[in-house]
Amino acid sequence: MPRRGLTLQGRMRWLLMGIVLLFSLMLLTYFLECAPPPDVSSALPGLGAEPYGKEYYQALLQEQEERHLNRAASLKRQIAQLKQELQEMSEKLKSLQDKKGTGGQGHTGNKDQEPNDLLEYLHSQIDKAEVSTGARLPSEYAAIPFESFTATKVYQLEMGLTRHPEEKPVRKDRRDELQEVIEAGLEVINNPDEEDGQEEDGMPVQKQAYTESDFVEGLYRTERDKGTLYELFYRKEDADDFRHVTLFRPFGPLMKVRSTSIEAASSIINIIVPLSGRAEAFSQFLHNFREVCMQHDRQVHLTVVYFGQEGLLEVKTVLEKVAREENFSNYTLIPVNEEFSRGRGLDIGAHAWKKGDVLMFFCDVDIYFTLEFLNTCRLNTYPNKRVFYPVVFSLYNPAIVYGNLELSPPVEQQLVHKKDAGFWRDFGFGMTCQYRSDFLNIVGGFDLEVKGWGVEDVHLYRKYLRSDLIVVRTPVSGLFHLWHEKQCADELTPEQYRMCIQSKAMNEASHSHLGMLVFREEIESHLRKQAFQTHSKPAD
Repeated sequence: MPRRGLTLQGRMRWLLMGIVLLFSLMLLTYFLECAPPPDVSSALPGLGAEPYGKEYYQALLQEQEERHLNRAASLKRQIAQLKQELQEMSEKLKSLQDKKGTGGQGHTGNKDQEPNDLLEYLHSQIDKAEVSTGARLPSEYAAIPFESFTATKVYQLEMGLTRHPEEKPVRKDRRDELQEVIEAGLEVINNPDEEDGQEEDGMPVQKQAYTESDFVEGLYRTERDKGTLYELFYRKEDADDFRHVTLFRPFGPLMKVRSTSIEAASSIINIIVPLSGRAEAFSQFLHNFREVCMQHDRQVHLTVVYFGQEGLLEVKTVLEKVAREENFSNYTLIPVNEEFSRGRGLDIGAHAWKKGDVLMFFCDVDIYFTLEFLNTCRLNTYPNKRVFYPVVFSLYNPAIVYGNLELSPPVEQQLVHKKDAGFWRDFGFGMTCQYRSDFLNIVGGFDLEVKGWGVEDVHLYRKYLRSDLIVVRTPVSGLFHLWHEKQCADELTPEQYRMCIQSKAMNEASHSHLGMLVFREEIESHLRKQAFQTHSKPAD
């Protein structure tokens, strides 16, 4: 039975093969019979109606296709050869670097060792720069300030005699640079990477399309041996949250550092103002505070530390009256029966807060700030990481600036960034935004041994520079120092008195206005001579 089964299987195989061959033969015969006859006229020139037939063009197409295929094959061979050569060179370079790393004692672990490739080098530039961690600096003169900008204006410290404290970027390369940075920030926000999909507290970020009109403000500074750091802030209209994008140009293409969401509206700012006397100035300050904080922001707390008894009742009365009218209760008045010390007053105000950590703004009674500044303060300060030292725009004596008018304009109309109206107060370090935890725990507060004018601010600034925190120093468009007459007390030390006189001189008027005052007699004499010559000329 098994043999018979095998025989049947063999016969079936032969039968199937015969059927397949027969079918193939029939199919071949069908194609031969149905094929169209050849076009003889197209093969003989002059017999056809058309000079070139279909076969001619098919031949041309086939020739072109073969040529492209050969070219592609040639390029593939060249690419493969280049890859092989690159691999060999990489292996040789790695071998040389391994020998260099083990060959000498002085080269092992050198931070400045030449990186393996361009990308590694660019990232090493970010690591060296003050991007994520502050650098410890020897003095306030070593800090590199930021310059701030909006979509149309740049606020700059280094003016010389031709530049202005606020100006539109005149040079095309500067305009193109800032425009490129703003657009790069938008690209990061609108096309986030996986690590950009969450806020710092782990909450997901809702994706929204941002445009150039959503750009609020930016900061930038250049470390000459590393690159340029850009801090960019965006916000949708009527939204509370900001988008913060950090970019770094390591003397090469822009590289994204991070992209986070900042919920600025929920951050309370404790504005601390040390005060002694000066009730009229406090009324002006309270008018500004009422319009900006009580009527609009309201995420603020005002702490007034008042030294002495004279004028205390007047200050208390006006503060309570305004707070009652605006239904505002977030304020504290702390009377101190001591001699005035700004550092002592700010230290008392910082310790008086008992509700955990808080963002503090050390302020003076002569400061005028805008609603935008409060968000700038929030955006540039972060606990255990960043402190903010804005450069205020100090207004000159209005009696000199507007001497040609019968009356000086209202304060709100004096708030302009012009060379004859004021200057960036880059030698002053009194206005600062910082978290209470950093002030008390990292730098240990003010040096309370220093009394009087000015020096305690510089000492605190130096403490931050010598810490690991990032110090953001930049001119701010929404912060003004109103002019007031200065009195330099005799009991000040020589250094304090020199700083006070320097501030007093710079606070009066611009270079051109001071020149007009110095040469006033000469100018008046010239005008009298001109008038005399005009009147003495004989009539025609």
